[in-house]
Amino acid sequence: MIIWRFTDGKAGHEAQSQGLVEALQRRCEVAVFTLPVQRDGTGLIAWLSRRYRPGAQLPAPDLLVGAGHATHWHLLAARRRYGGRTVLLMKPSLPLSWFDLCVVPEHDAVAPAANVLVTQGVLNRIRPPDLPRQDTGLVVLGGPSRHCDWDDASMLEQLDQLVAARPRQRWLLTTSRRTPGTLLQALRDHPAFTCVPCQETAPDWLVQQLATAGEVWVSEDSVSMLYEALSAGAPVGLLQVARRGANRVTAGIDALVARGWVSAPGHWQPAAGPPQPLNEAQRCADWIVEHWLTRC
Repeated sequence: MIIWRFTDGKAGHEAQSQGLVEALQRRCEVAVFTLPVQRDGTGLIAWLSRRYRPGAQLPAPDLLVGAGHATHWHLLAARRRYGGRTVLLMKPSLPLSWFDLCVVPEHDAVAPAANVLVTQGVLNRIRPPDLPRQDTGLVVLGGPSRHCDWDDASMLEQLDQLVAARPRQRWLLTTSRRTPGTLLQALRDHPAFTCVPCQETAPDWLVQQLATAGEVWVSEDSVSMLYEALSAGAPVGLLQVARRGANRVTAGIDALVARGWVSAPGHWQPAAGPPQPLNEAQRCADWIVEHWLTRC
């Protein structure tokens, strides 16, 4: 199977498409070609002209995979010129019917359709591990976002409460690119935490930590990290951030709490998670193979 993977340079989007590609590789013999794109109008021009020069020297695709708005017209232009089926890993800003398959998180509340596969959160590279859990607790922090405000003092207070409630736990803490430098400095001096900023980690470091952590605590702005922890099968709890109002993301988080998959902020006992660890990338790959790729 030939896959053209369109990337927009955003780490979260690339993790989604890479997660699907790796899941397909577990089912089929796959050759992957990565095509970087930009949201500069070249995709639309290529679609209108029925030409797509980035693919001229590549074998014709079976699948064209992308995540992020910048990939939309590139997926459509490449399919128009070279064939294959488009797989978009998000709710599109163009009509759903223009894509062969849209993989859409449940919290985006998309209308049911034959070409829509609804998932619990966005896809990721995490697989349920076979390794035993250790007695280390992992804390994953985000930072300010368009959905929430951020308060260093509030987060430090919650972390102190967490340590006090679970005194026998060893703690490892990591950050995101959004984590304020002021908070990072305070955490470096905190006696309870071994702090490993995201800038100092190897590409698979977080994957490895999620596979063995005895419990994981995630600031509730970090939705993708929350679903990665659930995919790893770890007990998960939330750290509160100030919301700017109700929206689809906060509704999705509240639904996870209501299901008992994650513990609410202030409850210092992590929830056990879903009955089976999430493995949405593999579920999506299985759907593609079973519906489209009879030779796999």
